[in-house]
Amino acid sequence: MADLKALAEQLVNLTVKEVSELADILKSDYGIEPAAAAVAVAAPVAAEGGAAPVEEKTEFDLVLNSAGANKLQVIKLVKDKLSLGLGDAKALVDGAPCTLKSAMPKADAEALKAALVEIGADVDLK
Repeated sequence: MADLKALAEQLVNLTVKEVSELADILKSDYGIEPAAAAVAVAAPVAAEGGAAPVEEKTEFDLVLNSAGANKLQVIKLVKDKLSLGLGDAKALVDGAPCTLKSAMPKADAEALKAALVEIGADVDLK
């Protein structure tokens, strides 16, 4: 009979990739659906800090929900900050809710959001 303690030790030390490969082998070769077992084996690894760190989002979409009471100021700010013509800036603001700019660096998106919120616009980062 197999040394169950050694087998358990090997299972606990598997990487997420190895657990996935083991699940595929159990399913294809033996017809065993190991979903619950894979989670049980992966849980101790995650608890020990073995899980990959979650990647922080670096690019954001700036979404204007509404211009608020100071629509003219919002149009001017959008025109200046996004280097748009007056007509384009007005069309964007009038079309709210809309995405003002996509894939902005975090610092730039937060700065523009703060400026828009300060003059009364309703803005989200996504």
